[in-house]
Amino acid sequence: MKNKDNYIFGLIIGAILPIASFLGYYYWKFSLFSFKEFLQVLEQNKQLVTGLSIPCLLLNIVLFTFYINGRKDRTAKGIFTTTLIYATAALLFKLLS
Repeated sequence: MKNKDNYIFGLIIGAILPIASFLGYYYWKFSLFSFKEFLQVLEQNKQLVTGLSIPCLLLNIVLFTFYINGRKDRTAKGIFTTTLIYATAALLFKLLS
């Protein structure tokens, strides 16, 4: 499926990479805290949400560029869609919490 130009594949990898990056960031920077405590810190510190969303979405941006340059436009569109969803969710979380 990697060689195919597939929108659903783009949605899937676009959804998984930010989650993997989020968990990696937690283990790298906040592993002294429990995951529940980490989520509480995120809820209390809105600036951290912005700081965390950027590296989480960075992998999607790199992958999007890779697929665009490889002329896999449908896959790139799926990655772009999930990136927009994650970015909007992070913005809404920051503004509405």
